[in-house]
Amino acid sequence: MGLFGKKKTCSICGGEIGLLGNRKLDDGNMCKKCAAKLSPFFTDRRRSTVADIQKQLAYREANLEEVKEFHTTLSFGERTKILIDEDKKKFMVTSARNLLEANPDVINFSDVTGVDIDIDEDTVEEMRTDKEGNEVSYNPPQYKWYYDFNVVIRVNNPYFDEIRFQLNDDSVDVNNGMYFPKNMHPDFTINLQFQQYKSMCDDIKTTLTNARNEVREAAVAASAPRHPVVCKCCGATTTPDLNGICEFCGGCAE
Repeated sequence: MGLFGKKKTCSICGGEIGLLGNRKLDDGNMCKKCAAKLSPFFTDRRRSTVADIQKQLAYREANLEEVKEFHTTLSFGERTKILIDEDKKKFMVTSARNLLEANPDVINFSDVTGVDIDIDEDTVEEMRTDKEGNEVSYNPPQYKWYYDFNVVIRVNNPYFDEIRFQLNDDSVDVNNGMYFPKNMHPDFTINLQFQQYKSMCDDIKTTLTNARNEVREAAVAASAPRHPVVCKCCGATTTPDLNGICEFCGGCAE
């Protein structure tokens, strides 16, 4: 037995867990290597059982195959981006350059339950140096205002229920080199950078919300019963497909 007691074994891979490398589970232990394979949006590790983690790792292996087939047709953001595959009706959120290495979760449009925009406002007091070299407040106190643009995508997923990320790398400075008293707000409506990020937030919300609705409406239409009609092209009694095409002549039945 060493100074810190018997070394622990990973309940997932069976490997030895190094010093400070243990990730405690509800009924076992997990090494850092196995923990790194979990979804970056997963936050409930301590209450997860070994069986729960094994199921998630199987999901993550299947997810990697979806990453390999993913083709980005639209993207938003800077360091952290939302990548959209409009053809497969899927998206992912990641800051990784190597997608196969990072294995970001691939989410179906139909699994989106909502999109929220969260604009964080931060005020920083500007100080001056007095004759003694001390930092003191202006009279009255003067401030600068900064903004961060966050997107919260709520999803139906067994391992997490929301994806939160910040669109901008650096906080948006709307002050135009000026200071303001606490009760006077700078006019961010004339700040180009603020408006660009606000527009990007609106585009993301509109894109995902519309895409989700289209997929769900298509699913409802596909499950609706179809009734036979007399094809106006060939005269046969046919049950047309979702596009209204006759099963016999291939023409427009309705």
